[in-house]
Amino acid sequence: MKSLVAGRLAAVAILLALGPIAYPAYGRTSLKSICRVKGQEENTLHGVGIVVGLKGTGDGANSLPTMRALATTLQLMGSPIGSGGAAELKDAKNVALVFVSATVPAAGARRGEKINCSVSAVSAKSLQGGRLLLTPLLGPDPQNPRVYAVAEGLVSLDDPEIPTNGGIHGGCRLEEDFFNVFTKDGKITLVLDENHADFGVAQHVAELINNDLSFQGSGMPLAKALNQVNIEVTIPPQYRDAAVPFVSQILNLPMLEPETGSRVVINERAGSIVFSADVEIGAVAVTHKNMVIETGAAATAANRFVPIDPAQTETPKLKALVEALNAVHAPTEDVIDIIKGLDRNGKLHARLIIE
Repeated sequence: MKSLVAGRLAAVAILLALGPIAYPAYGRTSLKSICRVKGQEENTLHGVGIVVGLKGTGDGANSLPTMRALATTLQLMGSPIGSGGAAELKDAKNVALVFVSATVPAAGARRGEKINCSVSAVSAKSLQGGRLLLTPLLGPDPQNPRVYAVAEGLVSLDDPEIPTNGGIHGGCRLEEDFFNVFTKDGKITLVLDENHADFGVAQHVAELINNDLSFQGSGMPLAKALNQVNIEVTIPPQYRDAAVPFVSQILNLPMLEPETGSRVVINERAGSIVFSADVEIGAVAVTHKNMVIETGAAATAANRFVPIDPAQTETPKLKALVEALNAVHAPTEDVIDIIKGLDRNGKLHARLIIE
């Protein structure tokens, strides 16, 4: 009995000495977090309008397009200009020609709803304090004269540092219904977002749907990956008259977080570099300004050399390189330049995305 207890204690001691056993950790998510249903897209409306009430920061009489637009507006409102023509508007300094746009949500909208719109000056110095006159907005096809919405209201600047761009909260009133059809011929199409578009991910999503017990029994697979972006799903007979519950059930299917190719995302304006810890780089010697950094081999003892990770000479990591650069207080812009150089040299084993 004592020997059995001693043996168990010895086993526990060995496990404690070894430390915690590391198991791979996988994040879980739902299908709707990586894709959308085709047909659920935003619609952009646009038009050209006139902003009035500016404090001397408008286009001025030298802007002929603005004067023509103002003359047309006055005529449509029953107050046409006289025989003097556009010369009568020579003192119109508080008027600006602007582009107006609005985005209808992907879920659609009904006639009479109000959404936000943006206003951008063509040549005015500032839109501060201006008011947009009633402006018809057309669809994305400029050849289609159909008016889908009208916009008007007081312009608020988005950023005081950029006075030529502004917006109107709830300034666009829809004149048409927007119903986005998401089924066609008894099928729906799932569209992977650009950050997860991958042949392997598309096939995994199709298998996930086909293996779900809720949809089995139809005698044939429901989902088929068409390419790295689109997965076509046949609506089973029991859901033919209930497409909404079917789509809801599909989008809420739980799944392991999909793995895509390694990526490095750089935002030069913000000075940020985002990458996963497993991004690898090739064996190179990086010379930048007054520093030299080696990867893939033991660094020399010279003062100008900084070792990356001598213990991992076969597959050096980008993380180790960045840590080495931070250790010598390299500026962020220098780190970004070095990563770009690695990519051009073919030594960055990841997709580089510059924002």
